[in-house]
Amino acid sequence: MNATVEQLAPVEQQATSGWVVAALYQFKEVQDPADLQQRLLDLVKTINLCGTLIVAGEGINGTVAGDRKAIDEIHQFLLDEGFVAMEYKESESVEKPFRKMKIKLKSEIVTLGVEVKPRDLVGHYLDPKEWNDLIARDDVILVDTRNDYEFKAGTFKGAIDPQTETFREFPDYVKNQLEQHKDKKIAMFCTGGIRCEKSTSLLLQEGFNEVYHLKGGILKYLEETPADESMWEGECFVFDGRTAVTHGMEEGANIKCHACGWPLLPEEVDQLSYEHGVSCKYCIDKTTEKQKDGFRMRQSQILAAKRKRL
Repeated sequence: MNATVEQLAPVEQQATSGWVVAALYQFKEVQDPADLQQRLLDLVKTINLCGTLIVAGEGINGTVAGDRKAIDEIHQFLLDEGFVAMEYKESESVEKPFRKMKIKLKSEIVTLGVEVKPRDLVGHYLDPKEWNDLIARDDVILVDTRNDYEFKAGTFKGAIDPQTETFREFPDYVKNQLEQHKDKKIAMFCTGGIRCEKSTSLLLQEGFNEVYHLKGGILKYLEETPADESMWEGECFVFDGRTAVTHGMEEGANIKCHACGWPLLPEEVDQLSYEHGVSCKYCIDKTTEKQKDGFRMRQSQILAAKRKRL
């Protein structure tokens, strides 16, 4: 199955006061992904939920938001389906973090493009305290497995930016930049842990000797690690309306450019290159005036829709 099959829950979700955001994944064999997708669609028709879930033969992945009751229902549904070892984290958002609820059917729950065995070839998991001890060492190569725009918002002190635009590019980075370091300690991290499940499996498959990853990802680290003990610098980019979070899972100061998706600090929003939903310093020279006019039209439609709901 190569194509993505995406379906939207047909019921427009009602507004709620305060949103619980649940990020989750688990690598687990799914015998009939299409059937699971349909039963999830049936469930989300009846509860107050938004976000995205990805279903594949290798498991489930996604971030959803809703009221307490809805989050508890989707969580229990997945537990009943056998996803009892999920990496599962909750946080909060004042505003609705996603516009719709999507259930996607894909060939991978996170797209690496190279076949690996994340349930069989597993690196050394480290909790936040163990992680701090490891990455403080001089003989460790620390690699951020996320994409360039995520790295821009924040990362761990001393981390390498692979300069990838998508996770599909990571195998090439390993081949071209890490291949000569197979005898070194390699520590990797990502937002919630799922990309590291595959990246560590890839490195072990390629013959690397010592591979470590941060259990629960950056989100778990920021949730558990006090700011005065932290080795994190900046904010953590998240794929919802909050743009980024920081220690204690508090919403950060970054604002997303809705034209290109890059996170922007308040001072970058104040620059002349920034026009809400149209351009920022990172994309103003990459789009034509015709495209910018299209973005302006889109923004006017979004504002009109918001006014209609009020």
